[in-house]
Amino acid sequence: MKLQQLRYVLEVFRHGNHISNAAETLHTSQPGISKHLQQLEEELGFEVFARKRNRIVGLTEPGEEVVTIAQRVLNDIDSLKRLGEELSSREGGSLTIATTHTQARYVLPQVIERFIRQHPKVQLHLRQGNPTQICEMVEAGVADLAVGTETTRAFPTLARMDCFELERSIITKAGHPLLKIRKPTLRDVAAYPIITHDPAFSGRWKVIDAFKRAGISPNIIFGAVDADVSKTYVELGLGIAVMTSVSIDRQKDKGLRAIDASHLFEASMTSISVRINAYLRNHTFDFIKMFAPHLTRDAVRAALQDAR
Repeated sequence: MKLQQLRYVLEVFRHGNHISNAAETLHTSQPGISKHLQQLEEELGFEVFARKRNRIVGLTEPGEEVVTIAQRVLNDIDSLKRLGEELSSREGGSLTIATTHTQARYVLPQVIERFIRQHPKVQLHLRQGNPTQICEMVEAGVADLAVGTETTRAFPTLARMDCFELERSIITKAGHPLLKIRKPTLRDVAAYPIITHDPAFSGRWKVIDAFKRAGISPNIIFGAVDADVSKTYVELGLGIAVMTSVSIDRQKDKGLRAIDASHLFEASMTSISVRINAYLRNHTFDFIKMFAPHLTRDAVRAALQDAR
């Protein structure tokens, strides 16, 4: 059995059972991957992938266990490599953070600025996606940690550590009628077209759920990809937006106004997610503590232990 075979299994699974897409990502041939998968299944004595007319359609029941074990094995190999890198260069190395637009644009800048001053030799990289995508990056070893809110699925190979809540506000143009209402109700808000995030973001669920519980059907005109896009369309007068309060910049968003909506919509919890079996370098512990001071080295290690 070879590590390469386990990587092929994971990539085929991650690419929705499409060998051609996995081959393109791995810069290899489709027949080569098929051959290695067949050899692995022969050695194991059972099929990892279910097939229909020689086409992979999903994982078998034991195949699901293979994927879990393969991910754990490859994560451990990655941890060994990182340990070697840390021992050879105590002050250097790299840190890849996967995060959402809101975090990257409005929450992380001051933390990153402080981190770079403290660790000038560490190469810092940012990767962006929705909450589920950024956790998939960490799970796949593409990123060291994810900073974001709730995901659309569970990640059993990751430890999720809560940091702080993000409250919500209603964003309008200056002079909007809603600004005359001291404490708007959901019905007041539903009287206007609403711009919110696309379905991949937890904020949208919380907004829609609040209306559902109240028996109100809001007019959601579209889901924007990020807070800045939402604000652009609010400025055009196409509707109002419901987003995290941190997304409004009083100096730059001079044509917009924010109405506190914490009494209407549930807050989102910002969390940091890391692989359970990852070897965390000293500068990774430092970054986590800068972002969330209560997440000390001991607290992070306890969270990793509890998640195992």
